[in-house]
Amino acid sequence: MSERLSSADVSFFYLEGRTTPQHVGGLAVFRPPADGLDYDRLVHLVEQRISLVPRCRQKLRAVPGRIANPVWVDDPRFDITYHVRRSALPRPGTDAQLLEFCARIQSRLLDRGRPLWEMYLIEGLSGDRVAIITKTHHSMVDGVGAVDIAQVILDTSPQSAEAIDTLWMPEPEPTAAALVVGALAGVARRPTAVLDAARLGVRDIRASAARTSAVLTSVLASTAAAVRPAVTSPLHATIGQQRRIAIARTRLEDYRQVRRMHGGSMNDAALATVSGALRGWLLQRGEAVAPTLTVRARVPVSINDDADLDIGTRGTHVGALLVDLPVGEPDPVRRLTLLGEAMAGHTGSGRSVSADALVALSGLTPPTLHGLGARAAHGLTRRLFSLVVTNVPGPQLPLYAAGARMTEMFPILSLGQGQAMSIGLTSYDGGVYYGINADRDAVPDVTVLAALIEDSLAELVQASLEAGAALPNAAGAARATGRRATAGRATVRARRGPKA
Repeated sequence: MSERLSSADVSFFYLEGRTTPQHVGGLAVFRPPADGLDYDRLVHLVEQRISLVPRCRQKLRAVPGRIANPVWVDDPRFDITYHVRRSALPRPGTDAQLLEFCARIQSRLLDRGRPLWEMYLIEGLSGDRVAIITKTHHSMVDGVGAVDIAQVILDTSPQSAEAIDTLWMPEPEPTAAALVVGALAGVARRPTAVLDAARLGVRDIRASAARTSAVLTSVLASTAAAVRPAVTSPLHATIGQQRRIAIARTRLEDYRQVRRMHGGSMNDAALATVSGALRGWLLQRGEAVAPTLTVRARVPVSINDDADLDIGTRGTHVGALLVDLPVGEPDPVRRLTLLGEAMAGHTGSGRSVSADALVALSGLTPPTLHGLGARAAHGLTRRLFSLVVTNVPGPQLPLYAAGARMTEMFPILSLGQGQAMSIGLTSYDGGVYYGINADRDAVPDVTVLAALIEDSLAELVQASLEAGAALPNAAGAARATGRRATAGRATVRARRGPKA
């Protein structure tokens, strides 16, 4: 039985263009066991686990005339070796070479005639390391609660879990006539499907707001954001097909330390770190940075009142906040305070609901208008936010693929039309790893921003220690003194920038 693509996911399908691939990517680095991690072992592992993600053997079929959303159907020609690929860098391959290769891979559109994912094993890295690069279309997986193929190949111990039954018999692929008949039957069964979707959206908004007045305030705030004139910024550009990727490595304990000194959440500390890095990047570019300058970011976070928003903690629901990053503020502690107040205000007023409602508007239009709706959304993007900053939690214990220990994992987000950069971060095994995806021509200095992320965190930690030392009670001063060495190491590491 074919499953129809949801209205929420189909928007990614129609948003995609030559310069705006709509897939989420990942870069993970591994230390192989003594007997190595080669291509054959990886293919065998994926074959064993792929039944846990049935969508990975399905492709999308459009309904003739677009009278209904596309459907997922089994791919009778599914070939695992087409999706799991192998490449190598000239030994000893550097991180810079790996990122250049990764950028070229992420710039390419996925083949719509096949299941919408790819995986690459990259050999030849310095230090006897290997890397795995993944690409998965947003229509297949979106959000921290989803499962994709990169997750199911990982184990919590060097010994792989028991093999899973790999027997698979694909369903016959439907004909074009069958797709039309199925679409018409669906309309006949549910002629009010569009109205139902609209009602569902209204119920979600009402359920998320404590009072009707809070919902009204939220909608008005979002409307004002939508009509705000577009700003001139290096973060807005006409983007091309090619990308640059940069990474930054930080420690989870540094964010925890900032939280212990100032309260709030570690998500606040992460946004303060990004704000400081953007400030330094703009200054190095010679941009005017007024004290009141902000950069509006779309920040997906948990909106469950009882959920912990910390990095490394999974909430029960994810919403999209529109947050003004205070890049004009020179004091790192003041930036943290401003962001803590802003995030608290969003949570209290229900503004996260309004951002979600705006993002989901394309799900309320008929399938034949999705293409036009996507183009209209491109025009709104410049007005709503300048970049996306995602914070996805990861496990705080080592993971393994076929006995190879994963040492680092970097998220790679897609770019929207007119957006020159996106920033993703994820926590894993005591680290917090940033992946920055940028248009190749609009942001040739993306590695500068990556180094400034590490600098910004070191600055925030040092300022927190100094603030703690200034406390009138001896306990606060002793606590700060005991952590000064950690901050010094963070500062040295940040000045060095990402490994090359």
